Parts: sequence; structure tokens; C-alpha cells
Amino acid sequence: MKTEMESGKGKWGYIWWHWVTLILHLLAILLFTRGFLLTRTELPFYSHSSDLHQSPCFSSHSNSSHSSWTKPSVNRIVIIVLDALRFDFLAPSTFFPESKAWMDKLQVLKNAASTHPSSARIFKAIADPPTTSLQRLKGLTTGGLPTFVDVGNSFGAPAIVEDNFLNQLVQNGKKVVMMGDDTWTQLFPHHFERSYPYPSFNVKDLHTVDNGCIDHLFPSLHEEDWDVLIAHFLGVDHAGHIFGVDSTQMIEKLEQYNNVLERVIEVLENQSGPGNLHENTLLVVMGDHGQTLNGDHGGGSSEEVETAIFAMSFKQPPSVVPPEFGTYSCQLDLDGKNVCISSMQQLDFAVTISALLGIPFPYGSIGQINPELYALGAGNQNLDTSQELSESDIWMQNYANAMCINSWQVKRYIDAYSASSAVGFSHDDLSRIASVYAQAEDHWSHSTKQLLIDRNNGSDTLIPVLERQINAYFNFLSTVAELARSKWTEFNLNLMGTGIGIMLISLIFQFLAIVRANKQHSFTSSSSRDSSITSAVAFSIFLLGIRACSFLSNSYILEEGKVANFLLSTSGIVVLRQSVIKDKLLMESVGFLLLSTFCRFVIEVGLSKQAATSAFMKGYTSWILNIASGLPVWDYAAEVVPMLVLVLLAFWLYKATSGSFSVWPWKFVILGTILSYMLIIVQWITDSSNRFGVALLPESIGRNIIPRIVYAIALGQCIFMAFGQLFKDNYLDCKTSLVAKATAMLSTWSSIVILLSGKQGPMIAFASISGGYCIMRLNNIEEDNKEHRRSFSVGPFPVMQWSLFATCLFFCSGHWCAFDGLRYGAAFIGFEEFMLVRQAILLTIDTFGFSIILPVFGLPLLIATKYQTNIGKHFLFTKLSQMYSTYGFITAVMMTFTILCVTIQRRHLMVWGLFAPKFVFDVFGLILTDVLICFASIYYFVQGKDDPPLKSSGH
Repeated sequence: MKTEMESGKGKWGYIWWHWVTLILHLLAILLFTRGFLLTRTELPFYSHSSDLHQSPCFSSHSNSSHSSWTKPSVNRIVIIVLDALRFDFLAPSTFFPESKAWMDKLQVLKNAASTHPSSARIFKAIADPPTTSLQRLKGLTTGGLPTFVDVGNSFGAPAIVEDNFLNQLVQNGKKVVMMGDDTWTQLFPHHFERSYPYPSFNVKDLHTVDNGCIDHLFPSLHEEDWDVLIAHFLGVDHAGHIFGVDSTQMIEKLEQYNNVLERVIEVLENQSGPGNLHENTLLVVMGDHGQTLNGDHGGGSSEEVETAIFAMSFKQPPSVVPPEFGTYSCQLDLDGKNVCISSMQQLDFAVTISALLGIPFPYGSIGQINPELYALGAGNQNLDTSQELSESDIWMQNYANAMCINSWQVKRYIDAYSASSAVGFSHDDLSRIASVYAQAEDHWSHSTKQLLIDRNNGSDTLIPVLERQINAYFNFLSTVAELARSKWTEFNLNLMGTGIGIMLISLIFQFLAIVRANKQHSFTSSSSRDSSITSAVAFSIFLLGIRACSFLSNSYILEEGKVANFLLSTSGIVVLRQSVIKDKLLMESVGFLLLSTFCRFVIEVGLSKQAATSAFMKGYTSWILNIASGLPVWDYAAEVVPMLVLVLLAFWLYKATSGSFSVWPWKFVILGTILSYMLIIVQWITDSSNRFGVALLPESIGRNIIPRIVYAIALGQCIFMAFGQLFKDNYLDCKTSLVAKATAMLSTWSSIVILLSGKQGPMIAFASISGGYCIMRLNNIEEDNKEHRRSFSVGPFPVMQWSLFATCLFFCSGHWCAFDGLRYGAAFIGFEEFMLVRQAILLTIDTFGFSIILPVFGLPLLIATKYQTNIGKHFLFTKLSQMYSTYGFITAVMMTFTILCVTIQRRHLMVWGLFAPKFVFDVFGLILTDVLICFASIYYFVQGKDDPPLKSSGH
């Protein structure tokens, strides 16, 4: 009765290891994350007008209680934010090697820059990653460098408590009106005189936010109750996410924006005369970040960080910026007009706009006043001297004084930050900053300031000194920005080290669980078989070590899919050698290598952001469509082939229902999946017919109703399977019960995963079935027919192959470990409105469906192919628990090396653009894997009758 005694604890005797592992991993990741993803210390200090008297610089007014930091150059500012505005949306196509369809659409801005070169300028604005809207808005308003952890707040932005541009506006009596993206009202809940927010996360909605902006923008331009007006349009961002940059919808949005901006400029020009409402108004049209050709953003690629700023003054300023301060380059556009484009950092936006308005600079800003943008307000500047100087000379004096204030403010912040922060900058860094600032300040105090006070100095004497002074301030501010970018984040090494320690303990715990399960049942076998098992274990460890160590290199992280595919192919070659030697399963070995080669090709396509196959990423199409686009036969084949593959998958499931194991309730679960497959085909036919001009069904049915029915069927299947757990199917033996439950579970999840994956879904599903079948068959290649009845073992090698194949499927399905690798459109399949939890679940299923959900629930099939009669339920479940522990161990080793990587590379330039996104994806993958293993254990480790001989004989 030993079996009954050993299994007397029930299913918990097999799975408690997995739950303890989950708890250890959660604790380790929580501690490490708190140490690694800390934001910089946000100081509770704010700039005040009276602070300026602490500086060595000039004050623009004598009244100390209301003195401005700089002479106000503009009275009103209209800020129009075009979300995800790529630089090449605004710059003329002649600035680029190749003209694209989306270029030269914002003609009104280009024409203004060429017609009025001294009062209208185009800038290439460089954003700091991460390039999500929340980080960019924080950076634009605070003048600081938001850190990576803020990405987690992108779907629920907390109010900004740090000093910022909008706070200074309100504190200094300015009124702000906002319309558009509701992220502004989340970040600044009490800063607006009036606001018209619209929900921003329904990426399938291209028009609601934009139409709301238009409805309120033009009436507001005629009103006097504001000093700063902000209109944040979202259509271009959403069009990119859903349709890509090279799409009709994107072109239509850009043309719409061109018409809107043309009307805005016309209204401002008509009221820009002396004494009119917009006599001294500055128009700023800008992007918060760029986007890839797939319409994604979040990383640090040039497409994502390069956006544009257009600024136009309606009070003609003189052309005053000396050539050495300019960053412009000029070319002729398609119309033969000369267009000049400057460059600036987004970091400089907050302080420059503050200087133009004359308000104190945000306390934590580390940007510098951009001379070319600041020059647009030069027509309304003078210095408190009676010198007879030109307007250009007066602007130089004002700019030099503004840079003095700018540098003093940044030095004040750095000193306060280092004094208040737990870590701050190093002693060497602070010494370097102090030295550079001291040189600039000494020159100002002993030379430049005296020249400005002395009214007898002419232009020939003063201007060279001012230029040297401004360059000294440039040097100081550039030094601070460079150090801040490299060393801004404070890492709590104690918490990080504790997290790594607990992670290592969890690995030891998992390893002991594997060894314990292996020792519980062991059979004697031939020495040759023992040798082959040892070789397989050694080779598995070798593959695991190579894959884990590759995570320590940023180059290999970028090529993770290719590395996993290479290792998978290497394992396939080893198996092929064994297959040839033993003269068995040769077809499966060759097929597995061919499948690995196919995956290599698909990974190459999926990882290429610049490829013409960018449609690979979309929810309703296939990457196949664009490989040979333009050929009618190929276009129709690309529509039909996925449907035929899905019919084949449905046929396989139908054949499975005729097996002896497919009885109630599992048979009805599989029939539900077949129905879901047919509904998905109907949806695709509807979508294709609408695209070809034939409306078989109303578009809303295919877009919303059918996906919701598929979701409902899947939910019903899950409830049905849970209900089936209450009944013991003792009429089934353990193997049959295990196969039936695994098939039912995989079929249930497959319908949702395929629906969310689009038309490449059936091909990826077919590949996953083929690869899984090959791994299961090749798992038996070492078995000797004489021993096969009593030698039951699933070593780490097939589990390692299973893990590598799952990783390949992640990249084959068009994902990569970056936020621009998420297919946001999948989260809205079946739904138009945004609900955070629902959309998060759908996005998770789409991202990890083929790579985690299906592989974890399909693992028991590896056991089923090895299971023989007269082995026993306890032995089967022990081995199944061991296999799950092995799979979880492999995933945890990968996570551990990712943690080590981000710890080692925490000061690397790519820490927020590459290592941190990889860390977040692996954290989510590990926790999801652990959770699914726990629930899969509860699901599988029950029911099924034991073999009759073992009920009486025990082990």
C-alpha cells in the first residue's frame, strides 16, 4: 500500500514544490525590482521668483517680490502636440536618401519655415528613451530625465509632484487651457483653467481625441482667458499602432493635420497686429516621440527618439543667432525653396519656454536654453542699459544673462540633489561639475558682468566676451546633462543583492526538487543506456549554459531569437546523428531540422523593423501578404492558406474526438474549439470580402461580435473543464486521462491565441504542433525495445528542446523583448472601448500565447509518449512534477542571468533602452510560467485510475 501512503497527501504532495518556487521568485523579483527600477530622487523643492537674488546674474525687475527670472519675450504660447510625430513627417523629403509616401504632407509648416526663416523654425528634437508618452510629457514639462520605471505607470499616470513648467505657470499667475489626451489631466490634475480630456488608450479609435481637439481649439484661439493653450492630438500615434506608418490611414491623418495647422496659423496671423489678441504669440507644433515603421515606440532607436518641433513667432524677430550657436543645415525642397532645419534636445524644451515666458525655471531642470528657439522672442527684448546697441547685440546680452541664470539654477539643483539623495553623483563627478561651473562663474563675475554694466563698451569689445561666456555655460550644462544621462538612476545594491540571493536559493530549491523526484523511482538499465542519459544531461546543461551566458551581452540580447534558434538547430543535428546511428525516426529528425530552418526565416522577418513586411505585426493580416505583394495570385493565396490550415487543425481535433479517451466532458470541449475555428474563418472571410469590395456580413459582426463569441466559448470551456474536475473519470487510465485533459486544455487556449495572432496564427499553431510532435517522437530515440517496458525516463534534453522551441515561437509570432514589440491592436480585437484589465489580459495572451501558455499546458504530452502500462499513477505524477520543475528551472536560470546582466550593465548607455525592457519581459515570463505550472499541476494531478496490479502491490 506504499503508493496510497505516498500519495496520501493528494495532489499537493506533487505540486507544493511549484508553489514554494513561485513565492520565492515573487519575493526575489520584488526586492530586486525595488532596487533596480528606482526613480531618481524627486526633490520637494520649487523655484520662486525671489530665488534669483541668490544668483550672480541680473534680475529683469527691481521689485524683488515679483521679479522675473528673464525678460518675458512672448505673452502667449499655443502648444500643439502631435503624438508620435516622426521627424520625417515634418522635414522635407529632400533631407532623406529616399522619398516615402508619408513625407511632405505637412506642407504648411514647411512653407512657413521657408517663407519666414527668421520667425519660423523646424527642429529635429531628440527625446531620451524610454519613448512612451508619459515619460516624454514628464521630460518636456520638468526638464529632467524620467527613468524606466515610469513605463509601468503609462496606463495609470500618477500626478507629477516634482516642480515643472505647468506648476510655474500657475504659481506665476498664468492660465492654462488643455484639450486632447487625458494623460495631461492625470499628470496635472489641478493646473488647468479649463480642460477637455479624452480617453487615450483605445488605439483603434483614430478620430475621437482629434475631433475633440478641433472642436475646442478654434473657439479657444479667439478667447482671452488663457496664456498657454495645449492641444494634444493622438490620431497619428493610433494610426501607426494599428496600420503602420506606410498606410492610407496615416496619410489621411497627416493631411488632416495639415489642414488644421493651416487654419491655426491663419487665425493667429489675422490677430497678430499691434494691440490684437495674438500680437506676441508663439506657436509650437511638436511631437512627444517618434515611431517605427510598424507604428511602435518605447525604445531608443533613431526612429523612436527623433521627433520634430516647429516654432513660429508672429512678431517678426531679428535674425540674431550667431553662426557658432546655430545647429541648422539647409537644403532645397521639392519646390526649390530653401529650408533650414536645426536640432535640439527635448530636455531643453521646459527651460527654453520658461525663459521665453519669463517664469522661473523648474527646480529640477537640467536642460539648457536653446538659442535658436529663444531667438524667436528677440523682437520684444531689451536690457536695462541705455547703450546704443543693435537689436542683435541686445539679444546677445539677454541670452548671456539667461544662460547665467540657467547655469546657476542647474548648479543649485545638482548641489541639492547630491545633498538630499542617498547616492547622488560621485565625488569625482561633483568636483568636475564644480570646476567647470567655477570657471564660467568667475569669468562672468570678473569680466562679462562688468562689461555689461559699463555703458561705454561698444559692440566690438562686448560681443566676443559674450560669446566666450555663452560657450562656457554651454560647456557646463553639457557636462551636467552627459553625467546625468550616464549616472542618473540610483540603484539600491543591497536590495538588488538580496533579490539575486533569493533567486539563487530558488534555483537550488528547484534543483533539489528535480533530484528528489528522480531518486524516488529509478530502474536498473544497461551501462550503454546510462552513458547515453549522462551524455544527454551534459549536453542539455551545455545548451542551457550557452543560452544563459548569451544574456550577458547586449548584442546577443538583440539577437536572442536567432541564438535560441541556433541552439535548437544544434540540438536537432545531435538528434539527427543519433537517428542515423540507430536507423530510426529519420523522417522526424529531418523534419525537425527543416522546421527549425523555417523558424529562422520567420524570426528574421519578424525582427526586422525596417522590412517591407511590417504588416507582420498587425492583428488582421499576415506577414505573408507583403512578401510578394502586387501579385494577385499571391494576395488571394495569402488570404486562403491560413483558412485552409485552420480547417486542417479543426479536422485533426475532430479525429481526436473519435479516440477512446475523448468522452464527456473532454469531447464537448474539443467540439467547442472546432466551432470557434469555424467562427474565426467566418470573421476572416468577412474581413477579406470587405477589403475586396464584397460585403457578406456587416463589418461590426466580423470586427466585434464574432471575437466576443469566441471569447465566450473559451470561457465556457474553462468553466466546463473545471466542472469536470469534480467527477472522477475512473473509467480512464492515467495516460488516457492525461492526454484527454491536455488536448482539451490546448484546444481551448488555441482558439483565443489564433484569433489574437491574426492570419499568421494558424501557421504558427501548425508549426508548434509539428515541432512538439517531433520532440515527443524523438524523445523515444534512445529507448531499447527490450527495456522500453520498464525504463521510463524523461530527461532534461527534450524539456530543453521544448523551452528553446517555445522561445523561437515567441519571435516567430512577431514579438521581441521591447515595448515596441507589443501588438497593441490585438488588445482591441472584439472591443472598441478601453478597459485596462480586459485589454491587459488580451495583450498578455497575444504576447505569450504561443511561447508560454500553450507550451506549459502541452508539457504533459512529453510524459504521455513515454508512459507504459504497469508503471503506476504515483510514478507518472512524480515524473510529471519533475518535468515541470525542470522546465521552470530552465526559465528561472534565464531570468537569473537577465538579473545578473542588468546588474552588471546598470550604468550602460542602453540600460533603459535594452536591458530594462528585457528584464521586464523576462520577469513577466517567469511569473506567468510559474503561475501556469501551479495551475496546470492542480489541473493534471487528479483523476485517472491507477493500474490494477499496482493498487495491491504498491511500488
